[in-house]
Amino acid sequence: MTTVSAPPDAAQAASSVPRHDAQRRRPQLPFSPWHLLLAPMALLFAVPLIWLALSSVMSNAEINRFPPALWPSHLDLSGYRYVLGNAMFPRWFANSFLVSLVTVTANLVFGTLGGYAFARMRFAGSRLLLGLMLATMAIPFQLTMIPTFLVMKQLGLIDTLGALIVPSLVTPFSVFLLRQFFLSLPRELEEAAWIDGCSRLHVLWRIVLPLSRPALSTVAVLTFLSTWNDLTWPLIAINHDTQYTLQLGLTTFQGQHHTQWAAVMAGNVITVVPVLLAFLGAQKAFIQSITSTGLKG
Repeated sequence: MTTVSAPPDAAQAASSVPRHDAQRRRPQLPFSPWHLLLAPMALLFAVPLIWLALSSVMSNAEINRFPPALWPSHLDLSGYRYVLGNAMFPRWFANSFLVSLVTVTANLVFGTLGGYAFARMRFAGSRLLLGLMLATMAIPFQLTMIPTFLVMKQLGLIDTLGALIVPSLVTPFSVFLLRQFFLSLPRELEEAAWIDGCSRLHVLWRIVLPLSRPALSTVAVLTFLSTWNDLTWPLIAINHDTQYTLQLGLTTFQGQHHTQWAAVMAGNVITVVPVLLAFLGAQKAFIQSITSTGLKG
């Protein structure tokens, strides 16, 4: 008596059916499993910001109460009225905006030129000069604070907005980040433009910069963040209240005997809003730049 065996293909097909059915029955999450870890961490990092927003609509008595109130009993906008009613507050906001705008623009221009030169041009001492420039990133600001102050004093810029702008016109970080991004771009695009008769500046303007929007957005956001939130250097270089930046002006709300904590919280909320808007507006380009910029070269 002979037995008839199923063809190999049929046996394989029969054995594969249950596996596919099991995969179909397996529940699929509507989001990445990593979100289960990242969501609590994001909430943890957002707690100070949430506490800042809630405290800005509390009264001074609720803020100073112990144990502190976790939720305002009623909306108290006295802190916002105190801040916006200060005659100098619009001036401080304008000073911070002007300093940040000029600094961001200068870093984009000079950082682009310097980064492209280090990425595509080979000249005597280029690697040494790049190494010395990167070495300055390891020097803490506390060591360069006094020499910078003396230089600004010799230039006659102390107690002016120029003292806040000139030392930050270009930073090693912006040059380095843009250089690394330029290195990731294919040279063939630039070589094709050179064959067509384009100069280096024309290639940089028409070919390289349109492809470098993620890196440029990253430099702009990080430069704006550091300039807008800077307090130490304005505290040293500025004496008159008409030249205060927003961060320096908010310190005047902390008196020697009494502190308007509601005003401090409200002022900080107003200060944080431009930073959040700038980051959210450039978030996609920021992440793309970080993921595409390596350390080669």
